[in-house]
Amino acid sequence: MSTPPTSDVDLFADEVVLDPYPVYAELRERGPVVHLPENDVYALTRYDVVRRSLADWESFSSTSIAFNPMANEALTGTSLASDPPVHTQLRATLTENLSPRALRGLKAGIETKADALVAQLVEKGSFEAIDALARAFPLEVVADLIGFTGHVRDNMLRWGQAAMQVLGPLNQRTAENFPIAGELYAWCSQVKADNLAEGSVGRGIFEAEARGAIPADTAGHIIHQYLGAGVDTTIAAIGNIVALFARHPDQLALVRENPSLVPAAFNEVLRFWAPVHAWGRRVTKDVTIEGAIVPEGAQVAILFGAGNRDPRHYENPDAFLLERNPVDHLSFGYGPHGCAGQGLARLEAHAVIEALSRRVERLVAGPEVRVPSNTTRSIEKLPVLEVIPA
Repeated sequence: MSTPPTSDVDLFADEVVLDPYPVYAELRERGPVVHLPENDVYALTRYDVVRRSLADWESFSSTSIAFNPMANEALTGTSLASDPPVHTQLRATLTENLSPRALRGLKAGIETKADALVAQLVEKGSFEAIDALARAFPLEVVADLIGFTGHVRDNMLRWGQAAMQVLGPLNQRTAENFPIAGELYAWCSQVKADNLAEGSVGRGIFEAEARGAIPADTAGHIIHQYLGAGVDTTIAAIGNIVALFARHPDQLALVRENPSLVPAAFNEVLRFWAPVHAWGRRVTKDVTIEGAIVPEGAQVAILFGAGNRDPRHYENPDAFLLERNPVDHLSFGYGPHGCAGQGLARLEAHAVIEALSRRVERLVAGPEVRVPSNTTRSIEKLPVLEVIPA
């Protein structure tokens, strides 16, 4: 048995969060687990190790998904930050409205919305892809689904972004976002059923609480998760779709020729650019990873993007090739904590890809602008300078 190799990398340095892939490659070569003293974490870098750790909730506890104690404390009692059996019960209510059956009823409406929005943007001939599409579309879908109205609807983007930023270490980004995330926590702790639109999923969660299907006072936590965990990551994924199709017109052409490739296209977008940079776990006992010991109580950083580009698992991993259809990518997590909202995210992303591939021959985009972010790796601005319609 040995101690893991170490690296002086700061996982949350601006230049790393903006483009982590060179660092991921370097860490992967050092070992499947690498100690980063700068962040006081053990980073999991390779596909198999990441996937195994996500499945092993007993050794890798979700009670420490954030990289600072305040955020972990604030998340106590949510399904994101709990382990079975508590997690199982909370998640059942969260996913009840996100099951394939429940989503079937939303499919036609989401596809119609996506198509109308894309048609409008194509007609304009140029547009700002993040504001006009990547943000506008999922924000509207989630607001309608949960039943958000008024000032909550207006604050969804700020709150959703802040909820992800505060999962980082105690750096400036975390400090600046605590007050904004606090607004979301405060609202979720006092929200009542009648604050949400009638017939909405949000209302349904309160009804589940009223009939005892979930513990008292947890409806707000679950609504927090829809907004805190679901919005920012979906925005990132949809922005990535546009940017990657603009960069790789040959791949967009493949979907145009064969619409059945839509799911494969989204899987490859998620594999190629993981929306989540690093996610936390705490080890509940000494854990041995390929001969190296991670000591009990240590904070772990799961690097989805590093696993997704592991050449031990994917051939030619740095190429964007949607025909590979990587159904086993790590971007939605895996195991009991696999992304609860992935069905909804797929529905939204597939609708956008379908509309783009049907209406667009080629997208000419300017350079994407990114801003450093602790948890979600997303594009801030992406000018589509010209649309060549189909």
